[in-house]
Amino acid sequence: MAKEITPRQQDYAQWYQDLVLRAGLADYSAVRGCMVIKPYGFAIWERMRDALDAMFKATGHQNAYFPLFIPKSFFSKEAAHVDGFAKECAVVTHYRLRTGSDGQIEVDPQAKLEEELIVRPTSETIIWNSYRDWIQSYRDLPLLINQWANVVRWEMRTRLFLRTTEFLWQEGHTAHATADEALVETRQMLDIYAHFAEKWMAMPVIKGIKTEQERFAGAVETFCIEALMQDGKALQAGTSHFLGQNFAKAFDVQFANAQGEREYVWATSWGVSTRLMGALIMAHSDDEGLVLPPVLAPVQVVIVPIYKGSDSIPVLTEACQQIAEECKALGLRVELDTEDHARPGWKFAHHELRGVPIRIALGLRDLQNGEVELARRDLRTKTQTTRDGLGLHCKNLLDEIQEEMYNKALAFRTAQTHRVDTKEEFVQKLEQGGLVLAHWDGTGATETAIKEATKATIRCIPLDAPDEEGTCVWTGKPSARRVVFAKAY
Repeated sequence: MAKEITPRQQDYAQWYQDLVLRAGLADYSAVRGCMVIKPYGFAIWERMRDALDAMFKATGHQNAYFPLFIPKSFFSKEAAHVDGFAKECAVVTHYRLRTGSDGQIEVDPQAKLEEELIVRPTSETIIWNSYRDWIQSYRDLPLLINQWANVVRWEMRTRLFLRTTEFLWQEGHTAHATADEALVETRQMLDIYAHFAEKWMAMPVIKGIKTEQERFAGAVETFCIEALMQDGKALQAGTSHFLGQNFAKAFDVQFANAQGEREYVWATSWGVSTRLMGALIMAHSDDEGLVLPPVLAPVQVVIVPIYKGSDSIPVLTEACQQIAEECKALGLRVELDTEDHARPGWKFAHHELRGVPIRIALGLRDLQNGEVELARRDLRTKTQTTRDGLGLHCKNLLDEIQEEMYNKALAFRTAQTHRVDTKEEFVQKLEQGGLVLAHWDGTGATETAIKEATKATIRCIPLDAPDEEGTCVWTGKPSARRVVFAKAY
């Protein structure tokens, strides 16, 4: 019998791991720190990817692809960038294997590369090397490129989806004629990420700016969206970076403006990853399994006939097929579970584990009464519903579930957000979990001291944070506004 899911209240980390494995989202691989994304998990990621891809293209971006390998010398051209990623880089040093004297495969010492290659942790350097040839005139701008790819960051402590050595993501890299245009792009992409998180993932987020310590390596400014998970920890769900002219100068990317003068271009980069899968799980799911927002669920409605003897199979199967066709005609994603080797209770638990938003069960008595049993995954409720207009009812109910899941997550975040003004209350609330809004004196020294003492970080300076004179909860020095502190993934 399959291992039960550990309750969240007992061990949240183990609950998360159990759920990912039991729901068939991902598995561990033979390569340390890497994961196998299984078909059901990949189906959810594909829906995320396709939705975001459509949003990118609607704002003028095009997809391209750049090499997995980056010459080591490229990283030396932007000092802050290489410092930020140096400890996470996987390095290719040889290009051939051979059979050794003992008959075992070994690296051929004669096949050493003249220059080592870095397996991309991010692609700014290799992309800006290409942009130098692509951009000559202001007519070539803006250049709006995105790529869907995998990256490698050598992690010592890994967790499926949340932090793995190799993961999937998209990374946008754009070039502009002015700083203002680049900043507009940076904010536009942040808004797209926030819209996706809230309208597709049903996950409320805070839009903000990272502090200098938390800023992306090589960026002038990093904007982010921050979400709160059910265990009270924050999770960075997406970032959008204003890179200034740092990479343009490092790779000598200049353009001739309308007056014929040479200028360096202005840059942005932005990205989200399969980390969103972890956010989706931890924002909504429960001890019975996944709870998926309907717009992202690979299966929105599952139909289960309740067979009673072989004579009932044809008539119930036909009736269920009719319901399925009615739902599909309205654009719903439907699965008809006609397997007769498993009992209905097992099927119900299986589809609950997978987070299917609506389950319809139909038995002979239901058929005679013109009804079905309809179960909502988010509330774990069951009702008897008339067969007439069932497809439209399901369609409307899915919209209702999507909205109510967002409202539930928002209510949780509101209840777990605390405004504090004293050091004692600050430490206490951080220990309890949740988001803490507190004054900070703006110095890196204080930021570091708080992190070392509490394990919490400044998640962001909210973009909508009002000016509010106060005193830093840690040092008592003047502060102009509150920032968001939390322990985080």
